[in-house]
Amino acid sequence: MVAQTLFTGLVLIALGVGGYVASGQASVTALIPAFIGAVLALLGLLGRKESLRKHVMHVAMLIALLAIGGTFKGLLGAVSWLGGTTPERPMAVVAQSVTAVLCILLLVGGIRSFIAARKAQA
Repeated sequence: MVAQTLFTGLVLIALGVGGYVASGQASVTALIPAFIGAVLALLGLLGRKESLRKHVMHVAMLIALLAIGGTFKGLLGAVSWLGGTTPERPMAVVAQSVTAVLCILLLVGGIRSFIAARKAQA
């Protein structure tokens, strides 16, 4: 779970910085995935310490859930784009969709990890 959190954070940082550069540095909002990724990467690094792991992984799941909520509109925009409606800001839709999917995968992985840890305790 720690490795997945760190990996997701690093990918989101690359996505945010790449989107910011690709957009001609037009808006700081293009860096939002990078900000989310920085928090997740930091939590992934902190999770390497056994005494902190349980707490920081729960915080990472909360961050992922909040990120899903904040980017879900972009995911819906991508679905309508696939249906033939071109979005007003395609780069934003792509960045939001990728962020949402990565955070959904992280959240699912976290829930599975929490369930496995609970079963291992029993």
